[in-house]
Amino acid sequence: MLAKLLLESSSTVIFSGAGMSTESGLQDFRSADRGMWNNRNPIELADIEAIDSNRSEFVRFYQWRIQEMNSHLPNDGHHILAGWEKKGWISGVITQNVENYHEQAGTARIAKLHGDLGTLRCMNCNKQYESQMYLKPREMTSCSCEGFIRPNVVLFGEMLPEASFRLADSLMEGVELFIVLGYSLQVSPANQFPRLAKNRGAKLVIINHDPTPADRYADLVINRSIGETLREADEEIRSVRGNSR
Repeated sequence: MLAKLLLESSSTVIFSGAGMSTESGLQDFRSADRGMWNNRNPIELADIEAIDSNRSEFVRFYQWRIQEMNSHLPNDGHHILAGWEKKGWISGVITQNVENYHEQAGTARIAKLHGDLGTLRCMNCNKQYESQMYLKPREMTSCSCEGFIRPNVVLFGEMLPEASFRLADSLMEGVELFIVLGYSLQVSPANQFPRLAKNRGAKLVIINHDPTPADRYADLVINRSIGETLREADEEIRSVRGNSR
């Protein structure tokens, strides 16, 4: 059914959530067994106020997150999506994930609603740095202008990036098929995208291990591994369209 919907669509958009990254081995945020916030207070570590009130712990937390990101790799699902974009089978990806796995896999059009953990920026002059700067023996957190260098992620208390939302809006223009991958659809405003897609007449597919609030109006719900599901769809599409790469 997923392959059939993809074959029929001339404008398909992917929305990826934490479940996409957990299939690479990363922790999610709130799962009962290994959620990132189970033994940490997000307000102490990932709030905009923490930069001033708890800076050393803030830096240590994001050093750990960058190390975790670097110790894993894009999974099969990331690579399949990148291949689909190159073939024109999808228009691009909207994601809540801050890891750079979609980029590493080769996807070009990515609307990163919560920012990018792969880069850092100076809070004073906005100079950009690679996230590896945080992992040097003496981590670099002070810019040449003496501003504080922080991860390019959206912290609690901050607005979501306008540029990412503009790209997301552009991807949503004329959308015919909207596929949600590994997202519980609990967090606003990102959880409005499936409803927006339906309002624009698109088919909605949700691939997630657990039920979501949008399941009731989705056209197809698949509660299983993202990677396995995308591999099967990819094989079926290629059997119809040919194996050329």
